[in-house]
Amino acid sequence: MAGGGFVSQGGGAHHEGNVNTFVIITCLVAAMGGLIFGYDLGISGGVTSMEHFLKQFFPSVYEQQAKAAGGNQYCKFDSQLLTLFTSSLYLAALAASFLASVVTRAFGRKMSMLTGGSVFLVGSILNGAAVNVEMLIIGRLLLGVGVGFANQSVPVYLSEMAPPKIRGALNIGFQMAITIGILVANLVNYGTAQIKNGWGWRLSLALAAVPAIMMTVGAFFLPDTPNSILERGDMEKARKMLKKIRGLDNVDAEFQELVDACESAKKVQHPWKNIMQPRYRPQLVICSVIPFFQQLTGINVITFYAPVLYKTLGFGDSASLMSAVISGAVNVLATIVSIVTVDKFGRKFLFMEGGAQMFISQIAVGSMIWKNFGVNGEGSMSGGIDADILLALICVYVAGFAWSWGPLGWLVPSEICPLEIRSAGQAINVSVNMFWTFVIGQLFLSMLCHMKFGLFYFFAGFVALMTIFIYWFLPETKNVPIEEMNSVWRAHWFWGKFIPEDAVIGHHVSMEPYGKGV
Repeated sequence: MAGGGFVSQGGGAHHEGNVNTFVIITCLVAAMGGLIFGYDLGISGGVTSMEHFLKQFFPSVYEQQAKAAGGNQYCKFDSQLLTLFTSSLYLAALAASFLASVVTRAFGRKMSMLTGGSVFLVGSILNGAAVNVEMLIIGRLLLGVGVGFANQSVPVYLSEMAPPKIRGALNIGFQMAITIGILVANLVNYGTAQIKNGWGWRLSLALAAVPAIMMTVGAFFLPDTPNSILERGDMEKARKMLKKIRGLDNVDAEFQELVDACESAKKVQHPWKNIMQPRYRPQLVICSVIPFFQQLTGINVITFYAPVLYKTLGFGDSASLMSAVISGAVNVLATIVSIVTVDKFGRKFLFMEGGAQMFISQIAVGSMIWKNFGVNGEGSMSGGIDADILLALICVYVAGFAWSWGPLGWLVPSEICPLEIRSAGQAINVSVNMFWTFVIGQLFLSMLCHMKFGLFYFFAGFVALMTIFIYWFLPETKNVPIEEMNSVWRAHWFWGKFIPEDAVIGHHVSMEPYGKGV
């Protein structure tokens, strides 16, 4: 999948294993979980810009939008109830990810994916059939539970199935699926908006059942990961599974590492209490800070509300949906770039480059909106060269995100946690992510109303901040087997002091399970 020239670091020779079709197919099916999330991110913004939908469920917004025809463009969609429709999903996902972390640990990754898919299916049926706001919101809440389960289990599943040298690429399969979901949703909205008698939004919402069915059926046939089978105590089955996914007969060395890691994880009764210990400080900080920053790049504002945003800036109805399709396509292409480069150039390089690119384009977008709408929000951008430049800048921004913070925001937290705190770390990652997604989703249309073009400068400021953070505090983790991650922290100028000597023992790096002396 990626070019040659991989040198395994440390004592990594025994980690080789052929990348076989079995692993790739398994990971592809698992990454369907991302389709669910992506479809949802993309669909809600398009639906909330459809007039029939607004007329039926949010008449006040519909009137407000008509009023704004000539006046202040910044405020025309400012409604808390409307944003609640979009963001209720993230609150539910937040709550569900804690439940999911328990299920993932006790019943395996596979069970979590099945649960997520089925609940999501019910939610999409309710949404498509909705007759009032309550049904809509209950449907969204169920979708949220599905998303919480999928986002908790899929990245962990992918990290555990993939051989270390292509772990980055396979894991980004999840992000890839999210972007494809977003693009498909944008295309669907573009199509359904053309439906004459105005039931197009029902089709948009109900089609979410398709990725849900794909994931549920897929998860049904998926094997569980060796780590997960071990965690539940079946040694032989786990060894067989490891042979199968590595395509090798002799997996003793790697198997022994898994067993040791699992033994030390078993001693840990409370991953939550555990992740609070000083020795896990780097993981705790990174798992909380990365998803927080990922949301404050401002990306979801573009994803959720792309059609609404383009409409606010005066693009016509189908022009705004079409523009969303264009930024959706850029998103997919740029994610492919990161799949090819992440295990080659490393995580850190992509973070720095993407950060710089987003910073520059956000400043430019803010300035253009300022130039065209000024402070009182009057003006338009219905066509001509300015609208094209704006769309191009947004695409540059989306591309920068899609090969840095997008995929890495999920990859890095899932690969830095040792097994004993992995499910807790991933739950923190998902919940922090959902919490900020909710906050920004809920506040965005009001922020646009009050901060005007300054909103883009606000996000640019955060992008600058997070790029500096990564530069100082994130060590490079490419090609490091998950079990050997501690040596990387130990060598770091800041985090080194938190990692006790005994966590890194043995030759090269550590072959011992972590935390023998605890």
